[in-house]
Amino acid sequence: MDYNQLKTDTNERMEKTLDTIKNDLSGLRAGRAHASLLDGIMVDAYGTMSPLNQIGTIGVPDARTLSVSVWDKNLLKGVEKALRESDLGLNPMNDGQTIRIPIPPLSEERRKELVKIAGKYAEQGKIAIRNIRRDAMDEVKKMKKDALISEDEEKRYNNDIQKWTDEAIKKADDLYAATEKDIMQV
Repeated sequence: MDYNQLKTDTNERMEKTLDTIKNDLSGLRAGRAHASLLDGIMVDAYGTMSPLNQIGTIGVPDARTLSVSVWDKNLLKGVEKALRESDLGLNPMNDGQTIRIPIPPLSEERRKELVKIAGKYAEQGKIAIRNIRRDAMDEVKKMKKDALISEDEEKRYNNDIQKWTDEAIKKADDLYAATEKDIMQV
């Protein structure tokens, strides 16, 4: 592996980790309705667990309501059950055609709970980023041991890897801070 390959691989892995953090944080409910809130919901459709967005259309009629229009009306009960049993604390209402999901305002206690969960997601991501850094630095050590690079290059590469790591961790912290601000906003 050469330096450019190492740089590309390391940066791609860090970006994927940041995307994962972003996806995890977007699944947290901040008191406003948004379709991505239901991304993790799996529904039993014909004996197979399927994502909700593959068996119906998710709409946002207003800031406090989500609606789900299922393409096959036979699946309405299953969708309603999956929504009720999710850990989102939702109370769906089925009118026989569409499922409406009112998004209740969050209590202060629930907001603090969500901030803790967001912190956990961000911390898991930062641990993953540090593991990527360790892998990259191990690769540099191996390159030095195999006499592919000089000691000066080893130091420069390690400094570069640390710089990428610091940037990725700052982005993770920024994502967390934005989510925390969003959640705590009444």
